[in-house]
Amino acid sequence: MFNSFGNIFRLTTFGESHGKGIGGVIDGMPAGIVVDEAFIQAELDRRRPGQSALTTARKEGDKVEFLSGIYEGITTGCPIGFIVWNENQHSADYDNMKDVFRPSHADYTYTAKYGVRDHRGGGRSSARETISRVVGGALAKLALKQRGIEVTAYTSQVGTICLESDYTAYDLSLIESNPVRCPDTQKAEEMAARIAEVKAAGDTIGGVVSCVIKGCPVGLGNPCFGKLHAALGGAMLSINAAKGFEYGQGFGGMELTGSQQNDIFYNNNGKIALRTNRSGGIQGGISNGEDIYFRVAFKPVATVLMEQPTVDKDGNETVLKAKGRHDPCVLPRAVPIVEAMAAMTILDYCLLATSD
Repeated sequence: MFNSFGNIFRLTTFGESHGKGIGGVIDGMPAGIVVDEAFIQAELDRRRPGQSALTTARKEGDKVEFLSGIYEGITTGCPIGFIVWNENQHSADYDNMKDVFRPSHADYTYTAKYGVRDHRGGGRSSARETISRVVGGALAKLALKQRGIEVTAYTSQVGTICLESDYTAYDLSLIESNPVRCPDTQKAEEMAARIAEVKAAGDTIGGVVSCVIKGCPVGLGNPCFGKLHAALGGAMLSINAAKGFEYGQGFGGMELTGSQQNDIFYNNNGKIALRTNRSGGIQGGISNGEDIYFRVAFKPVATVLMEQPTVDKDGNETVLKAKGRHDPCVLPRAVPIVEAMAAMTILDYCLLATSD
């Protein structure tokens, strides 16, 4: 059950970083959706390793193969099975950490919980697992497009380098124009230089991915434990290396008084509207028809290519210098993953709303 996501639109995933492949089964996909396989592959290409000098050097084609649930390019409403075969594993790179715990990684907790772990690339704890999420998210995007809903994420901060305004101040069509996936070209250059600097030192760096969802209708989300922002927060915090989630003005709004924070209603030619959107498109856990926007904080990658003190499985103190191919910063490849999780969440809640 803990390898499945969603209620009506439901994704179940399988596979490990250095296993034969990564795949999944999607249940609840609406029938009659045209499946644009080129679009789905393009989404995977945004996530795949080796796409720029700022990401891991692992070379994978990440070509998705659909096994069921699609007939003549149209979803049938039946479960959609798919797989992406692993092609470029360097498992020997991980031999020196087989019995050693990497600081701040999942090595220790997996061993303590299960008594066994796949040390090759982190096994199931590897971000390679997110391939299945991106496939599910791409299909969800295709279904949401028919409803006029669009999901867009971008890198808004790397280390101390951050955008000074929210999404409304930028041309979001520029996101894919640079390897950092930042809509401000000057900031993108600064971010890229910082990532390259950290990578050269064998270290890693974190930051923030921002996301906006446009076109959501009023009424998505349910009290008390089905609140939309709680679902989005849970989806985002399930992503590898995610450490924080805030929507609307988030923690920044805590510096304001209630009268400063409130979104004021007004009558706009017979239609109820809001003068501001500090709530981030969600009030009382239910979408209010405004843009939904949120931010996800990602920590620096735990695996660093420098010596660090640690212990082995028997508690003996030792020193580890990790080998292999690792991202110096997850943010560029996390952007499509954030979009995927948001798209699956919103589609799921759209379907929940129609089933009430």
